[in-house]
Amino acid sequence: MTDPHPRLVAAATGVREALDRMGTAERAERDRAYLRSDLAHLGVPVPDVRRTVTAACRALGPLTRDDILHLAALLWSGDVYEHRQAAVETLTARAAAVLGPEDLTALERYLRASRTWALVDTLAVHAAGAVVAREPAPCGATLDRWAHDGDFWLRRTALLALLPGIRAGAPDLRRLSRYADAMLDEREFFVRKAIGWVLREVSVRDPGFVAAWVRERRPRMSGVTFREAVRRLPADAL
Repeated sequence: MTDPHPRLVAAATGVREALDRMGTAERAERDRAYLRSDLAHLGVPVPDVRRTVTAACRALGPLTRDDILHLAALLWSGDVYEHRQAAVETLTARAAAVLGPEDLTALERYLRASRTWALVDTLAVHAAGAVVAREPAPCGATLDRWAHDGDFWLRRTALLALLPGIRAGAPDLRRLSRYADAMLDEREFFVRKAIGWVLREVSVRDPGFVAAWVRERRPRMSGVTFREAVRRLPADAL
């Protein structure tokens, strides 16, 4: 990308300064403790972050793909959680429709740096997942790599990025089964929870698939995976 236009720099500065004036010290400390975060927190509620980003983007007018990527990068810089949250909102609310498989590399950098579900999950579902749902074939190699990455947040993302396709009625059940089966013996809570979450979403439209999958693997499944996976199944499904 070329250097960002001064109007994007000004917009990012305006968003950051607006967020710096919001929030409370009490909420900031509560959020930091809840997320076990090592970032600085301002204590700004998510709806306020979202409204601030929306207003800034509206004031900028039509934005190109490069504009959005630049704006997100400018907002992310630094160690303030809400600034990074504003970057995530920019990517998911404004860029999901224009990002392509080639942008998964940029998203990966954010995912690796997030280190909390509160940022990772939004990026995984509404940014990476939006791209995967729109262009699944070119994204397959990247998802396969993420599913075996040493960073468990990338492994979680590989699962959660399948959610938009599932919700649209076009689930990639072979890929889901392959990923979930490979991760089923993991002890990491966020991976275990993600497996169950994705299976639960599949069960809305295809309870038979999930029931059979769970029955075959029940001895290997953690409690959290099982509980999430069967939450929407009929009582007699298993």
